[in-house]
Amino acid sequence: MSYQNTKTTSRFQFGIVRNPTAKKAGSNMVTIATRPFSGQYAVGTTQLSLTVKEAVALQAFLNESLPTSVDSNE
Repeated sequence: MSYQNTKTTSRFQFGIVRNPTAKKAGSNMVTIATRPFSGQYAVGTTQLSLTVKEAVALQAFLNESLPTSVDSNE
């Protein structure tokens, strides 16, 4: 059973593809891509691909480094 999901914001598109039974490289990936935004990134987009394991490490880093609530004074 595979899982696929995307989330798009005004500046970024996030995606995940997971297939726990697949052994082929690239079958479990997380992508972060830039989108054209108010003249920025207009020449093209940039995409970063991570394995799910790398994405989990990034998630742990962000959870540790960012506050759980957004305060406009921080």
